[in-house]
Order: sequence, then C-alpha cells, then structure tokens
Amino acid sequence: MSEGPRKPKYSATRRLLLKSKLLKKAAALLVVEIEEKRHEKERIVNESSPPLMLSGLSVQELQDLCKELHRKIDVVDEVRYDIEVKVVKNDTEIQTLTQKIIGLKGAKRPNLKRVKKTTDDMVGSCTDTSKLMKADFKKNLKTVKKEEEKREEVTDWRKNVEAMSGMEGRKKLFNAGQ
Repeated sequence: MSEGPRKPKYSATRRLLLKSKLLKKAAALLVVEIEEKRHEKERIVNESSPPLMLSGLSVQELQDLCKELHRKIDVVDEVRYDIEVKVVKNDTEIQTLTQKIIGLKGAKRPNLKRVKKTTDDMVGSCTDTSKLMKADFKKNLKTVKKEEEKREEVTDWRKNVEAMSGMEGRKKLFNAGQ
C-alpha cells in the first residue's frame, strides 16, 4: 500500500460521459415505464367499465342504466370503505405492537427537550471532569420585575359617610376639586 492520494480509476471526462449516458438511459426507461402504467390503467378501466352507448336509448332505458350505475358505485364505495377500515385497524395494531415492543425492551425513553448550551459550557464539561461543571441555564433568562399595585388603605366606610354628609362634606368636595 502506497501512501498519498489515490489515483482515480477513470478520468474526470470519462466519469462525466458515463454519468450523462446513465442519466439519459434512466430518463428513457422512466418514460417507457410511465407509458406502460398509462396503458395498463386504460386496459383495466375498459375491462371494468365498457364505454356507454347512450344514443338511441329511450327514457326508461336511460333511467335503468342510471340505476345500474348507481348500484355499481355503491358496491365500489362499500369495498373502498371496508379497505379503509382494515387499513386503520392495521395501523392501530402496528402502533400498539410497537409500544409493547418498547415496553418489553425495558426502560421507556422520555421525551427530550432541546437545551441550548454555550460552547464554553460544552468544552468545559468535556475537559474539566474534576470540577463537574454544571451549566446554569437560568442565568441567560430575562428577569421581569413585577410592579406592585398601589393600594389604598381600607378605612371604615361609616366614618367617610359621616364626614361627607351635610354641607361640610359638600364643601370638602368643592375645595378638593379646586
């Protein structure tokens, strides 16, 4: 084994040529596959529902044809509904089985929360194992100081009513307004 950079087996131009040929071939195969699927779909549709000949039919025959088509649509809808129910049932069964498997394996994995750590915290925790640095995630949070509401002193309401009664109370209110 020699040391140093390896020489590529093919030159860059040769690789580019091979890549372009492969892409052209893949595109051609894709077009052919799409055409085959389209023809297969047309064949299945023609087999299951032949084209309708509506010209020359009387009103009664048209009504009978409509009723027959409605019956066929109902049958197809029932089959589709049954298949959907089976799929949902299988999905729920798969989910329950995967939960049982996880339960049988042992400890459940808790949902992890994403935590941002600074590079200093990560480097410090890797290099300095003797101190076992703990990151303080709360130090970067903003602090919000709550403003204390101004509270009026609660006094006896009866004294207030007595003080404001009569002409003296009105005089106090008048003087307070000025």
